[in-house]
Amino acid sequence: MTKQTIVKKILVSSAVVMMLSACGTTTSDRALSGAGIGAGVGAVGSALTGGSPLTGALVGGAVGGAAGGLTKQSDVNLGKPVWR
Repeated sequence: MTKQTIVKKILVSSAVVMMLSACGTTTSDRALSGAGIGAGVGAVGSALTGGSPLTGALVGGAVGGAAGGLTKQSDVNLGKPVWR
């Protein structure tokens, strides 16, 4: 797999995380849901590209958590989180 292909897959995974990163109305709910979704997408994306799923989960969780915590409910709203 070429470096360019890996970068494209990482960018697509990041875009998915950004779009799916926010469930809930509070900042903490949004950050938690974003981190969970990001970790899952990062682990799967990294495994598919031949990387370490643990590293992918850590990076995806950090990006998803940040995206969820920094967005507002009016920006992205996927509804009530499962734990509420």
